[in-house]
Amino acid sequence: MSNIEDVREDFLALWSRLGPLWGISPSTAKIHAWLLSERVGADAETLAESLSLSRGAVSMGCRELVDWGLVTAGRPSGSRRVIFKAEQDLERAIVAIVQTRKRREWDPLLASVRDWQERLEDDTSEEADQMRQVFGEMEGVVRMVGGTARAFLEGFVIRRIGLKAILKAARRKEK
Repeated sequence: MSNIEDVREDFLALWSRLGPLWGISPSTAKIHAWLLSERVGADAETLAESLSLSRGAVSMGCRELVDWGLVTAGRPSGSRRVIFKAEQDLERAIVAIVQTRKRREWDPLLASVRDWQERLEDDTSEEADQMRQVFGEMEGVVRMVGGTARAFLEGFVIRRIGLKAILKAARRKEK
């Protein structure tokens, strides 16, 4: 195996392990890593063969990656095959991940917490007071995180400073 193949295999393995930490399955993460390492994209059959995955797993994984905004699906003129291509712009990929996690996790959590607080409003028991306190703190944290995410998504930090400048500063601090 060449160095590029060794590195790609290591990248696929690492991405597969990290994927579940940000909400996608290992096989979906593996597809994403493979597409990131192949700028030209690929159809589902090529992905299935290259990654030793079933066509069903590839189809589901690609659909999920499209939903996350991390992959685009397009059909070349005159072809029946759909070509999947990873978003290569790091800033756009990060924004897509934050948007999806916010939509899937923080928004429903905040809606539930508010509903629970409302349902406990007339209950004067000590237990209800304890739960309201926990839910109040939870709402505060989720709102703070949501505000930070909103500022990030609106480009406050990224547009003002620039992603490349942030990455450059982070590399300097590591040294």
